[in-house]
This record gives sequence, structure tokens and C-alpha cells, in this order.
Amino acid sequence: MAKDALALMDHLGWRKAHVFGHSMGSMIASKLATIAPERVASLALLNTTGGGYQCIPKIDWQTISLACRFLRARTPEQRAGVDLDVHYTREYLDEIVGSNTRRQKLYQEYVKGLSSCGMQSRHGFEGQLNACWTHKLTQKELDRIRSSGFLILVIHGRDDVVAQLYHARRLAEKLQPAAKLVELHGGHLVSHERTAEVNMYLMEMIKASKSNTDQEEWSNLPKKSDDQLLAGSDSRLAKRECNIIVICNLLGKLQLILLFFFGVFYIILEHAKRVLRVLKPVRVSASSL
Repeated sequence: MAKDALALMDHLGWRKAHVFGHSMGSMIASKLATIAPERVASLALLNTTGGGYQCIPKIDWQTISLACRFLRARTPEQRAGVDLDVHYTREYLDEIVGSNTRRQKLYQEYVKGLSSCGMQSRHGFEGQLNACWTHKLTQKELDRIRSSGFLILVIHGRDDVVAQLYHARRLAEKLQPAAKLVELHGGHLVSHERTAEVNMYLMEMIKASKSNTDQEEWSNLPKKSDDQLLAGSDSRLAKRECNIIVICNLLGKLQLILLFFFGVFYIILEHAKRVLRVLKPVRVSASSL
């Protein structure tokens, strides 16, 4: 898909472009930056992760409830209700807009869109999962993006239930000093909830790119110093951070295992229901004999 985007740029005659991507699109944008960094004027990654196990949402009762509703959604109305809770925060949906809540207005739009265009096919969903799961940025690719000279902006919603904020922070740290991290109050579609703020930061990045702003001046992340790491107190702090990273990685793997067993349990339950429907005896009245 990154190569398709480059082909489109060639077709339009664009030598360079400001590349923006949201969610899975941010993975495509980052891959484009590794393939052809000379074609990127600036890079903005919205609600992004590093792919693989990082795509697994935080495991809690809210996420499990949303997953169950998503798997059981068979109609545009059911799917629209799930999508709203996945994409936005409850506070945003409950705001009064005119005579109705924003949830009611968006629900009608979602149902209309799903009814006219159709729900995502099984093959499409599996393809999207495969693309996100197999996405990965190696250290060599991260170094190439960071050293290419263009500015990077990472924007993320604090209440995103799809892509965890922690992974976006880690990615921004790996891309410093070229990256700036912006955290906004919002869900997975933070660009819809905080449109004015997102557009402001995007325009700020474009203007900074055109004015050749230095990367270190652009970044808002703390700088790493070798001298500090050699100091005794900071050395203990570094070890503590390493331990935290190890624990987070283990928790990430634990989340993957729990999600796997949850999926297996759900599939077994669905098959059991179908078997029971087939084996259920049918009553035949005496008049029909």
C-alpha cells in the first residue's frame, strides 16, 4: 500500500508531499517514509502504533464488551452502535447538538453509510488484521526515518480504546529528536473530536517544514544525555525504566494470550450454538402425519 501511495504521487507529479496517516494509514505512511524518505516533506502519524502485538487494545471489561458486540454485530444498526463507542469518547457522544445528542446524529449517519456501502466483508476484515499484525518498523528503518531530515508529528487521543497511548509515546521517543508528541483528549477518531486542534498542529508542522526549522527545536520530548546515564542516580533510574519496559512487554504478551483464548472460547461457543440448533428435535403435529 505504501508503494501504491508512491505510484499515486508519481501519477500526480508530486516530487514531495506532506504525508499524514491515521491508525492503519499511519502504518502505511511510516512505511512510505522508510521506502522513499526523499519524497516526504513532513510526516504526521495519528493514533498510531508499531504494529504486531501493539495493535492489541488494553484488556479490560470495556474492551471485552466492545469485542463481543463487534463480533455479534450482523446489521448496520448493531455495527453503528459499536463503531460509535469505539471511535469516540462517551463525553463527546453525549454532548447536546441542537435538539439531539451527538450520538443520535452520528448514529443515523453511520447507519446510512453502512446501509448504502455495505458492511466490511470477512475477507476485508481479515486482510486488515493481517496488515496491522505483520506491520513492523525495524531499528534500521526507524534510524532511516529519524535521520532523513523531515519533521515528524505524533498525535494521539488519551482515551483511545483501539491504539494504546503508551505505544505512540514509545514510537515518538524512538524517533526523537525529529518527533513531536501531542496528546489530546479524545478517542480513536481524535481528528473528529478535536478537529481544530489537530488542524492547528498539522499546519504548524507544515509551516515549520517550509521554514526549515531544526529538528531539536521542533521536538518537545526530553533529550537523552550520555553524561546523565553515567551518573549514579540516573543509572538507577535507567535500570528502573528498563525493568518497566520488560514488564510492559510481558503484559503485552499476556494480553495477546488472553485475547487468543477469548477468541477461541467465543468460536467454540458459536459452534456449540449451531450444533444445538441442528440437533434440536422438531415437533410434528398429528394432523401433519
